[in-house]
Amino acid sequence: MGLFQYTVLSVLVFLLGALGLMIRKNVIVMFLCLELMLNGVNILFMALARCRGSVEGQVIVLFVMAVAAAEAAIGMAIITTFYRNRGGVGVDRADLMKW
Repeated sequence: MGLFQYTVLSVLVFLLGALGLMIRKNVIVMFLCLELMLNGVNILFMALARCRGSVEGQVIVLFVMAVAAAEAAIGMAIITTFYRNRGGVGVDRADLMKW
Protein backbone atom coordinates (compact mmCIF):
# COMPACT_ATOMS: atom_id res chain seq x y z
CA MET A 1 0.00 0.00 0.00
CA GLY A 2 1.15 3.49 -0.77
CA LEU A 3 1.07 6.66 1.27
CA PHE A 4 -2.29 7.71 -0.16
CA GLN A 5 -3.97 4.45 0.87
CA TYR A 6 -2.54 4.68 4.39
CA THR A 7 -3.67 8.30 4.64
CA VAL A 8 -7.19 7.39 3.54
CA LEU A 9 -7.24 4.49 6.01
CA SER A 10 -6.06 6.67 8.89
CA VAL A 11 -8.60 9.40 8.09
CA LEU A 12 -11.41 6.83 7.92
CA VAL A 13 -10.41 5.29 11.25
CA PHE A 14 -10.16 8.74 12.83
CA LEU A 15 -13.55 9.83 11.46
CA LEU A 16 -15.18 6.58 12.57
CA GLY A 17 -13.92 7.22 16.09
CA ALA A 18 -15.08 10.85 15.98
CA LEU A 19 -18.52 9.79 14.76
CA GLY A 20 -18.82 7.22 17.53
CA LEU A 21 -17.71 9.80 20.08
CA MET A 22 -20.44 12.20 18.97
CA ILE A 23 -23.25 9.64 18.64
CA ARG A 24 -22.83 7.30 21.61
CA LYS A 25 -23.89 8.12 25.17
CA ASN A 26 -22.12 5.29 26.98
CA VAL A 27 -18.87 6.46 28.56
CA ILE A 28 -17.07 3.17 27.87
CA VAL A 29 -17.99 3.26 24.17
CA MET A 30 -16.96 6.92 24.01
CA PHE A 31 -13.63 5.98 25.60
CA LEU A 32 -13.10 3.24 23.00
CA CYS A 33 -13.95 5.67 20.20
CA LEU A 34 -11.36 8.06 21.57
CA GLU A 35 -8.79 5.26 21.43
CA LEU A 36 -9.88 4.55 17.84
CA MET A 37 -9.18 8.18 16.94
CA LEU A 38 -5.74 7.87 18.52
CA ASN A 39 -5.06 4.74 16.46
CA GLY A 40 -5.99 6.62 13.29
CA VAL A 41 -3.34 9.22 14.09
CA ASN A 42 -0.84 6.45 14.84
CA ILE A 43 -1.48 4.88 11.42
CA LEU A 44 -0.75 8.21 9.78
CA PHE A 45 2.47 8.66 11.78
CA MET A 46 3.64 5.18 10.75
CA ALA A 47 2.77 5.79 7.08
CA LEU A 48 4.66 9.08 7.01
CA ALA A 49 7.65 7.52 8.76
CA ARG A 50 7.66 4.67 6.26
CA CYS A 51 7.43 7.11 3.35
CA ARG A 52 10.34 9.21 4.63
CA GLY A 53 12.38 6.18 5.64
CA SER A 54 12.94 7.54 9.14
CA VAL A 55 12.56 6.08 12.58
CA GLU A 56 11.14 9.17 14.30
CA GLY A 57 7.54 8.35 13.39
CA GLN A 58 7.86 4.87 14.83
CA VAL A 59 9.37 6.24 18.03
CA ILE A 60 6.50 8.73 18.35
CA VAL A 61 3.96 5.94 17.82
CA LEU A 62 5.58 3.78 20.50
CA PHE A 63 5.58 6.72 22.91
CA VAL A 64 1.93 7.52 22.12
CA MET A 65 0.97 3.87 22.63
CA ALA A 66 2.70 3.81 26.01
CA VAL A 67 0.90 6.98 27.09
CA ALA A 68 -2.38 5.56 25.74
CA ALA A 69 -1.94 2.41 27.82
CA ALA A 70 -1.51 4.49 30.97
CA GLU A 71 -4.45 6.67 29.95
CA ALA A 72 -6.60 3.58 29.39
CA ALA A 73 -5.81 2.24 32.84
CA ILE A 74 -6.60 5.55 34.53
CA GLY A 75 -9.69 6.09 32.38
CA MET A 76 -11.12 2.66 33.17
CA ALA A 77 -10.47 3.23 36.89
CA ILE A 78 -12.39 6.51 36.70
CA ILE A 79 -15.22 4.85 34.77
CA THR A 80 -15.38 2.02 37.33
CA THR A 81 -15.60 4.53 40.18
CA PHE A 82 -18.24 6.47 38.26
CA TYR A 83 -20.25 3.26 37.79
CA ARG A 84 -20.06 2.42 41.49
CA ASN A 85 -21.16 5.90 42.54
CA ARG A 86 -23.85 6.52 39.91
CA GLY A 87 -25.10 3.03 39.10
CA GLY A 88 -24.46 3.39 35.36
CA VAL A 89 -22.02 4.72 32.82
CA GLY A 90 -24.28 6.89 30.70
CA VAL A 91 -23.31 10.48 29.96
CA ASP A 92 -26.70 11.60 31.23
CA ARG A 93 -25.76 10.40 34.73
CA ALA A 94 -22.83 12.82 34.89
CA ASP A 95 -24.85 15.72 36.27
CA LEU A 96 -22.91 16.42 39.44
CA MET A 97 -21.75 19.85 38.27
CA LYS A 98 -25.12 21.09 37.03
CA TRP A 99 -26.37 24.40 38.41
